[in-house]
Amino acid sequence: MADISSHDDPALSVPVSPTYPRHHSRRTRRHSISETPDENTALLRPSHSHVRIQSPVGSPRAYLSRNHSYVGTPHNSRYHSRHESWGQRLIQALSDHPDPMSESKASIHADERIWYDQFTSTDWVHDSIADAYRVKQLRSRKDFVGRLIVLFDGAQGWVLSALVGVLVALLAYCVNVAETTIFDYKDGYCTRGWYLREKRCCPHGPCTDWRSWSEVLGGHPFGDKWTEFGIYVIAVLALAVSSCLLTLTTKTVVPSAYRMSTLDENLAADYSRQPSDNDDDDEGNISPREVRPEPVESSNSMVYYSAAGSGVAEVRVILSGFVLHGFLGLKTLIIKSVGLILSVASGLSLGKEGPYVHIATCIGNICCRIFAKYDRNDGKRREVLSAAAAAGVVVAFGAPLGGVLFGLEEVAYYFPAKTLFRTFFCCIVAALSLKFLNPYGTQKIVMFEVRYKIDWEWFELVGFILVGILGGAFGALFIKASRRWALSFRKIPAIKKYPLLEVILVALITGLIGYWNTLTKLPVAKLLLNLAAPCQDDSRDDGLGLCPSNIDEIPGVIRMLLAAFVIKGFLTTITFGIKVPAGIYVPSMVVGGLMGRIVGHMMQWIVLRFPHWTIWGSCPLLQESTCVQPGVYGLIAAGSTMCGVTRLSVTLAVILFELTGSLDYVLPFSLAILVAKWTADALEPLSIYDLLTTMNAYPYLDNKHKPIFTSDLADIVPRFRRERVIDISSSPLVPATKLRSKLDLLHRAGELDGGLPILRDNILVGLIPAPDLEYALDNLEDENSSLCLMASVPSIDEDESPERDPTDFTPFIDPAPVALDIKSPMDLVYECFAKLGLRYICVLKDGRYAGMTHKKRFVKYMRELEEKEHNL
Repeated sequence: MADISSHDDPALSVPVSPTYPRHHSRRTRRHSISETPDENTALLRPSHSHVRIQSPVGSPRAYLSRNHSYVGTPHNSRYHSRHESWGQRLIQALSDHPDPMSESKASIHADERIWYDQFTSTDWVHDSIADAYRVKQLRSRKDFVGRLIVLFDGAQGWVLSALVGVLVALLAYCVNVAETTIFDYKDGYCTRGWYLREKRCCPHGPCTDWRSWSEVLGGHPFGDKWTEFGIYVIAVLALAVSSCLLTLTTKTVVPSAYRMSTLDENLAADYSRQPSDNDDDDEGNISPREVRPEPVESSNSMVYYSAAGSGVAEVRVILSGFVLHGFLGLKTLIIKSVGLILSVASGLSLGKEGPYVHIATCIGNICCRIFAKYDRNDGKRREVLSAAAAAGVVVAFGAPLGGVLFGLEEVAYYFPAKTLFRTFFCCIVAALSLKFLNPYGTQKIVMFEVRYKIDWEWFELVGFILVGILGGAFGALFIKASRRWALSFRKIPAIKKYPLLEVILVALITGLIGYWNTLTKLPVAKLLLNLAAPCQDDSRDDGLGLCPSNIDEIPGVIRMLLAAFVIKGFLTTITFGIKVPAGIYVPSMVVGGLMGRIVGHMMQWIVLRFPHWTIWGSCPLLQESTCVQPGVYGLIAAGSTMCGVTRLSVTLAVILFELTGSLDYVLPFSLAILVAKWTADALEPLSIYDLLTTMNAYPYLDNKHKPIFTSDLADIVPRFRRERVIDISSSPLVPATKLRSKLDLLHRAGELDGGLPILRDNILVGLIPAPDLEYALDNLEDENSSLCLMASVPSIDEDESPERDPTDFTPFIDPAPVALDIKSPMDLVYECFAKLGLRYICVLKDGRYAGMTHKKRFVKYMRELEEKEHNL
């Protein structure tokens, strides 16, 4: 499962190993790892590590369909069994435990698997089949109680959606209130109550209840000005370091056997060539047309921090079916929430809106444990996670419709109509709950909601298009600059080894530079409000001087905005990727808002400087000043820059509409975002999350952008090796030791979620998934002398024993694996992987088995194809 909480070990979490020795009391399993392995690579990253990683032994799990889960037997503990997580202990009393057969086929015994392996991908087809049998079992009971059970089963999705919406809003309220209060502690405190922020302490402006630190210390030791500056810098450092230290507690070690790259947002990925897993072999009868690179030396184990960054890229990959244990657990939720409060309160150039998506998804994952229907089926679970991610956007921007579209456009991989409606329900519940809680005391869901009362003029379309072009260009340049910074500064050995050092440097630079500029010293959400608010809005800060009263004041405002734009752009670039919870949504909007405000004031100056031009109409005579509202340009540019960074389009237009509540400005918003996306795509083809996914080498198959294929399936079919198949031509009985050696071969190749085709006279007659095979082998009493039945045979025994023979592996075999001809077009292969969610496809040539290609191999092929297209 992609979202299991990590171990409660206070040190660090080590991903569970698929090769943990089992049955110690009965036998000691041999280590079948040779000194010179046959396979030398994982599917996505090179791996020459052949050491079995020992994992903490946890408690056995419950039950579920063998297609997607494990459970410990009375004699053993599965390798992915874990101690009960914090969340499970909290809601154990609420969990229901139905009959273990309710989700299983009739031929499957109750002692079954529960969790997917770490760093594998879920099997959507098997999960769907498992749920179909579960529903059939429920509906088989026709009495009144049975109908009530079916009704309750159908209501579970709505209950979860409502619960997730309320909890997401409640946690967002806590984060909002806490970070705004702690942010003000850098300047002083309220004598009426230490828990009050400055706005609550002095609602009508400066008052004696709020005391600055220079007043408290009497100006010692450096005078009022420099004392306040020193305390400010120390507070920024203390809060940032505290947030980083919390984040570092979510450290997880990834053995080189699962080598992917960085698994976080520091962008400092170690690129390495990837050898093929096809060694020269005389037994192969199919030679693929792919070119194999030279073997490379594997790198050491790497680490990742589940609470660092925004987590949106990982949530998107998890929802596509990738497995990341611990990334959505309760430990990550708590640490990320607390760390986010500290990091935002420190004044670093980061936002809380992106992490809200990750935090909300954690809440959705934990709530799924209440009902076995979602807890034990990864496909069903991801329906709830999609709704939860959308609720995260709702509490971030106060946009229920935008949240639904965000789930559809950005994170969700599978989004049927039923999921769409439940997501909408979850978003509405979250929005209503947060509005009822009223975190800012202004009846606004978010701080930067604004209202525009003056309509735009036609000549302003030129300015809107200009800020759209500039916003898209700045968004694309930000991606390039972040990558360049990561591949240069973050490659320094000390920075790479000690993440805290980078946080200290960035916090120090932020405190020294940001303090002296009035705009950059503000929290990002408040700064965005002042940049977007019209001059007639009472919620803006009059002391910032952003609203000139005459034409002579405009150049001074532009110079102030330009200085803040340069500082904020630089700080945002170096801050993105440090090891603290941090989002990029609002910081990118702030940078764009500064640029847009500059363009707006320029347009305002031109109209006032040449008021008699007929193109303006009556605009210069409107209200003592002009109809040009620089705040409109600021908000449009903010959305355009965010579009350039994230490549969200319709979602952003709707979010901006919901932030303003004005139908009049839907057209300018939409036009600017369209232009911004075109511009950004022309300059940088990858969004910031596409870049993270690519550099981290996640096996993510993008189902929204289909490349142009001109090849066929033969281009990605590995060499046919006898060691990779189970041949039952001579007998359906296969020695268990032979099966174990074939399984170890798959593990050394990194194919933890692979499978072994079963052949009879080179004809494909079935396939046994690697996790199922390992489970079956582990239940054998004596593996060294056992013969395993790999095909159904007619029985002459009328009185069969009710107990299943552990050497009978036929219940674990897929009798009809998906198979395509080797000449099948690559478009068909793409549709099978993207639409059906398959893990692998068997390949036939003239009706005979010719090989098998894995989803990860296809993803790797697609990336290489896209890189070639971009380099042309």
